[in-house]
Amino acid sequence: MNHSTGPAPAEPSIVEANTAVLRRFPFDDTRDLEDARRGFLGTAPDPLVRGADGAVWDLDAYGFLAGDCPATVNPSLWRQSRLVADHGLFEVAEGIYQVRGFDLSNMTLVEGEQGVLVIDPLISSETAAAALALYRAHRGRRPVTAVLYTHSHVDHFGGVRGVVGEAELAAGIPVIAPYGFLEHAVSENVYAGTAMARRAAYMYGAVLPRGERGQVGAGLGQTTSTGSVGLIPPTLTITRTGQEEEVDGIRMVFQLTPGTEAPAELNIHFPDHRALCMAENATHNLHNLLTLRGAEVRDPRVWARYLAEAVTLFGADTDVAFASHHWPMWGRDRVITFLNEQRDLYAYLHDQTLRMINEGLTPLEIAERMEMPPALEQAWHTHGYYGSVSHNTKAVYQRYLGWFDGNPAHLWEHPPTEAAKRYVEFMGGAGEVLRRARASFDEGDFRWVAQVVNHVLFADPDNPEARDLQARALEQLGYGSENGTWRNFYLMGALELREGAVGTPTTTASPDFLAALTLEQLFDAAAIRVDGPRSWHADITIRWNITGADPVTLRLRNGVLTHGSARGPLDANPDLDITLAEADLRAVLLGTLAPADLLTREGVRATGDTAKLTELLGHLGRPDPGFAIVTP
Repeated sequence: MNHSTGPAPAEPSIVEANTAVLRRFPFDDTRDLEDARRGFLGTAPDPLVRGADGAVWDLDAYGFLAGDCPATVNPSLWRQSRLVADHGLFEVAEGIYQVRGFDLSNMTLVEGEQGVLVIDPLISSETAAAALALYRAHRGRRPVTAVLYTHSHVDHFGGVRGVVGEAELAAGIPVIAPYGFLEHAVSENVYAGTAMARRAAYMYGAVLPRGERGQVGAGLGQTTSTGSVGLIPPTLTITRTGQEEEVDGIRMVFQLTPGTEAPAELNIHFPDHRALCMAENATHNLHNLLTLRGAEVRDPRVWARYLAEAVTLFGADTDVAFASHHWPMWGRDRVITFLNEQRDLYAYLHDQTLRMINEGLTPLEIAERMEMPPALEQAWHTHGYYGSVSHNTKAVYQRYLGWFDGNPAHLWEHPPTEAAKRYVEFMGGAGEVLRRARASFDEGDFRWVAQVVNHVLFADPDNPEARDLQARALEQLGYGSENGTWRNFYLMGALELREGAVGTPTTTASPDFLAALTLEQLFDAAAIRVDGPRSWHADITIRWNITGADPVTLRLRNGVLTHGSARGPLDANPDLDITLAEADLRAVLLGTLAPADLLTREGVRATGDTAKLTELLGHLGRPDPGFAIVTP
C-alpha cells in the first residue's frame, strides 16, 4: 500500500462533478465582478500586515485565484473566492468608503463634518490599523469621531483598538452598538469560547496552505486574521427600530434585528447618502442558521421578516446597499430584488423544513430532499458558500425539536469509540472494512468512505491505512464542495490525519473580553470550569465582601458552584470571609493572581480557613484548546 504524504489530485468523479457545475450555473453573468471592482481607489503597497509575532495578514496570499479554476476546486466556490479576494479601498457612495480584503470582514468609513465614523473595525487591531491607514492615504488624515459595531461577532469589533486610542476614548467619542451587544459578544467568546475557537480553526482553515489544493477562502471572506483582539464597550446603545442618531453630522436611522445572523444586530440607513448598510443580514451568499464553529441556532423566520421590513422601511429611499462582508449593490430596483430574494431564501428553508418535519422526516432525510426553487438557485447570492442548505435545514430541525429524531434506536447509542469498535468487529475487522472502503473510494463514493473509515479510526486511531484513506476521502469531498467552510473542514481533517494536530491559531479569551465580563458572567464562567466528578464531595463556602459593591457568597457543593447575595441562604457559616477590591477578585478567578499573593495585598482581609480558597480554585479545570476532532 502506497500512502499519500500530501494533497492528492482530484479523482475523476470530482473532476466530472466540478465540470457539471460550469454547465449548471450562469458563469457568463459578470455583474458581481463589476460591482466588486467598482469604486476602487488603491491598496496597500506592502502586502504584509505585521503584528508583534510576525505577519497576521497577507494581501497577496490569494493571488493564485487570478488564474483559471483547477479541478481541485468547485468552480462556483472559485468564482466567489476571486470576488472576495479583491483588496483595497473602494468608494461606495459619496462620503462612504469600504476597505475590503484586509480581514474576513469589511471596514466601512463614513465621512462626517469633522472626521470619520468607523463601522465594524475587523478582527485584529493590526488589520484595522492597516485599513484605516489605507483610507487616510487616499482621503486625508481625518480623525475617528465615532465607532459603530453592527453586531456581536468578533470580526466586527475585535480590531477596535487599531482605530481608537486612549486620546479618542478620553475625549468621549461615541461607540455605538445594538441592544444586548456586550452581553452576547462576551458570553459567546468566553462560555464555549475554547470549543468555538478550536472548531473555527477547521471552519476557516487559517493554518491550511493557500492554493488550489488547500484553502481558497471561507465563502464569506478569505479567512480570519491572527492579530490582537480587543473590545471597547459601547457608550451609545440602539434600543429600537426607527431610532435616529446624528454623529459628526452623519444622520443614521436604525433597524434592530435581534435573532438573525447574531443575537444582537442592526441595519443602518443613511438618508443623506441614500445608502443602506445590511450588516451581515444580507450578503452575497446563503448564511448560517447554525455556524459550523458552533453558536446559538438562529431564527430564519424572523430573519426573513426583518429583511421584508428593511425593504418596507428603506427600499424606496436607497440607491446602494452594502454589508459587513462582500461587495455593494447599486440601483434601487436591484437592491429591492436582492433583499426580497434573500428574504425568500430564509423563509423557504424555514417553512419547507417544518413541512417535512411534520411529515415525519428526520434531519438527514430533510437535508437530502431539500431543493431550492430554480429562480433562487440561479441567483448567485443565494448559494451556500458559507452556510449550506444541508446544514441549515438541520439547524431548523434542531431549533424546533432538538438533537433527537424520535427514533428510540437513537436515544441511547454507544459513544463514538465504543460504537466504532463494535461496528468494525461486526464488519469483519479493520482490514475487511478498509478493503471495501478502498473499493468505494475507487467508485467515487467518498461520503461513504469517510463515514465508514471513521469507525476504523475511532476503534484504532493509529491505524496508518485508515488515516491515509480517510485523509484522501476528506480531501476529495473538499475538492468538490461549493461551501468554503465545508472545504476547510474537510481539508483540515485531512491535514491533521497526515501531520497530527496543527494547532488553533486564534483565541477569544482576550484581556478586553475578560474585563468586559460582569461579575455574574465571571462566576458563571468559573462554574463551567468545575470538574464535577472530582468535586462531588467538596463543600466549600466563601463570602466575598467587595469594596463598593454588594457582598457575594460562592458555594461549591455536589459538584456545582453557585453564587448569590451574601444575605441569602448561601451565607450560612462561610468557611472563609474575604474583604477585597473587585479587581483582586477578578484576578483570582481568572488565575492571574495566586491565593497566597492575594492575601498579602493591601486592603485584603481574610477571616477563616484560607486554605479553602486554594482548595476551591483547585476544582476549576482548564479547557483544552487543541482537542481532537477527526480522531478520538
